Amino acid sequence: MRILGTCVTLLALAGCSGGSSSSPAPVPVPAGWPQISLSRVAVGFVQPVHVAHAGDGSDRIFVVEQGGRIRILDNGVVLPAPFLDLASLNPPRLVAGGEQGLLSVAFPPGFVAKRYFYVNYTRSPDGATVVARYRLSAGDANAADPAGEEVILTIPQPFANHNGGQLAFGPDGYLYIGMGDGGSGGDPLNNGQSPGTLLGKLLRIDVESGAVPYGIPPTNPFLGMAGYRPEIWALGLRNPWRFSFDRQTGDLYIGDVGQNTFEEIDFQPAGDPGGGNYGWNVMEADSCYPPGTVGCNRTGLALPVFVYDHSLGCSVTGGHVYRGSAFPSLQGVYLFGDLCSTRIWGIRKNGAAWDNALLAGNTTLTITTFGEDESGNVYVVNYANGELLKILPP
Repeated sequence: MRILGTCVTLLALAGCSGGSSSSPAPVPVPAGWPQISLSRVAVGFVQPVHVAHAGDGSDRIFVVEQGGRIRILDNGVVLPAPFLDLASLNPPRLVAGGEQGLLSVAFPPGFVAKRYFYVNYTRSPDGATVVARYRLSAGDANAADPAGEEVILTIPQPFANHNGGQLAFGPDGYLYIGMGDGGSGGDPLNNGQSPGTLLGKLLRIDVESGAVPYGIPPTNPFLGMAGYRPEIWALGLRNPWRFSFDRQTGDLYIGDVGQNTFEEIDFQPAGDPGGGNYGWNVMEADSCYPPGTVGCNRTGLALPVFVYDHSLGCSVTGGHVYRGSAFPSLQGVYLFGDLCSTRIWGIRKNGAAWDNALLAGNTTLTITTFGEDESGNVYVVNYANGELLKILPP
């Protein structure tokens, strides 16, 4: 399986290595760009796929395991009991393996008082995407009640791959949901460009207003338009496995996994009214699709800000903009990687253009996700052996 969406088994088949590393292999970093190192901060996670914080002042880091558990790293210690355990429920609530499983967690603004949070998982037995709300157990900030599920949204999946799976609250307080095109290859159902389906889209819904099961933000770009699902914020995505907001600017970065040739990073500046079309499956990254197509219509399409081909990897893992204080020269750099080649890049805006640099070569990591803590430090996981590593100066 390729957890992010094309053709290969995660560890054995794509040249993905499974070792551990505390520092990346040296690469010739261009002038004006910082060298980075990786410091192991925790081990013992099982197939980690997402890293988040609760924004509650506790400095805890929450690590999502694909099999159905969320673990807590508290003051450098991995707590023995899971924060949430969906893996041991009978009958099974989720199906895990391949590109399915428990895929992300998101904490709403004001989590301390609200005491609930959201997860994205693939449902057993049909593999449908479920976005659900869970609440903390009474009197315990480190444990959630798996029995008290409130289903917010269910989206049928025609195939087992390209589930997306990212949840994140934007600066506007709304919940954003990354949805892949439904799977198979080449988007055979044309979901990326179909306005009547939630597949192949970035969604934006209001889960905090009290509307049941959710509300539609009044400024959603397609609200009231015939033929369009009102939840859609952006369309034309193949598998936006990981996206994030810059905590300082509000800019949105999307790592959209490609088909067979290209990987891409898409960008939406803060204040954008939404409605962007990122091109799939008219285009793969900035090239017409299928390969060899001449003269595809690019009118109105939002082209990526960074593209690399499959000589450099096979599956982009979107990351975060660094906003920590420990590494001043990395300020404002968007960090992301590739599942198969283990490379880590940085990009940053330079006027109307974008600069980029390869910051780490063969890290020996199987990079399924990046994450950040409450202070803006950026982390990366090794799916293969369950490490959590922090990006630091050399």
